[in-house]
Amino acid sequence: MKNRFLSNILLTFIWVALTGDFTFANYLFGFVLNFLMLRMITSGSGNAKYFRILPKVIGFVFFFLVELIKANLQVAYEVMTPHYNMSPGIVKIPLDAKSNLEITLLANLISLTPGTLSLDVSDDKKVLYVHSMYINSREEFIKSIKNGFEKRILEILR
Repeated sequence: MKNRFLSNILLTFIWVALTGDFTFANYLFGFVLNFLMLRMITSGSGNAKYFRILPKVIGFVFFFLVELIKANLQVAYEVMTPHYNMSPGIVKIPLDAKSNLEITLLANLISLTPGTLSLDVSDDKKVLYVHSMYINSREEFIKSIKNGFEKRILEILR
């Protein structure tokens, strides 16, 4: 996987140097073009983890940005309006994530979104405690974390 990623980066730099256009759009175009070219060249080999993970990582980045924007707008609305619409609480989220890396990424991504904060992980690493400013339904909140951040993290790391 590392070799294909490094090959993609190297080919992207070669593409940019040959075209002479050092804009972000050209870097992005070169990266996508070389990704597709490498995928076609190595389609017969069995080890294609890079080609499965990279689209998931890109999708995850966009998912996180959308969640970040939604959370910022929700908190900004709360600050600007005179009425409190908050229903804060602490939720116990059962974890499918097992490794320290998976749990740490999940906890940090939850804490990065405004209005939520990861508080603690149980000693047996099976439960994550999260404080949220907006908990209308505990079940819906748990489902949104499990089907959102946790599911995507596990798809990338496993």
